[in-house]
Amino acid sequence: MADNDNDEAAATGDTSDQQQLAIHKIYVKDASLESPSSPEIFRSNWKPQTHLDLDTRAKPIDEEGNYEVVLRITVTAKVEERTAYLVEVQQAGIFAVQGFDEATHHGILGSYCPSILFPYARQVISELTTKAGFPPTVLAPVNFDALYAEKLAQQQQQASGDEQP
Repeated sequence: MADNDNDEAAATGDTSDQQQLAIHKIYVKDASLESPSSPEIFRSNWKPQTHLDLDTRAKPIDEEGNYEVVLRITVTAKVEERTAYLVEVQQAGIFAVQGFDEATHHGILGSYCPSILFPYARQVISELTTKAGFPPTVLAPVNFDALYAEKLAQQQQQASGDEQP
């Protein structure tokens, strides 16, 4: 019986109860690179200490279940105490997400979509650092599922802390 309902929904174009996840667009929302210590930094012994900061956000952009998901990655490289470069990329995408329960829906926007965007952001960062005269910065893979689970745990901890008198 359920198969007949699905066939009828597909035939009439009514997909409101069906799960949908689609990528409509992937784009660079913002990119910047600063090299405040150049050209002197190029004469230094290149053994940088790098710091990676990443963040994600998702916001609905219409009533049809389309969301903009933005992955922001900032990489800071220092040699001794001098900043060699600071590169920030906001890689974004427009995703259609419909028909999922609330927890799955949030997980898709908070973990799956950023994992789709990450290779694009990694490529932009590598190209920017290379064009700035530095060796390419190749970021290691990121476990967005673990980061999302950690973020949920922090939110639950904060919520439980707020409830106590």
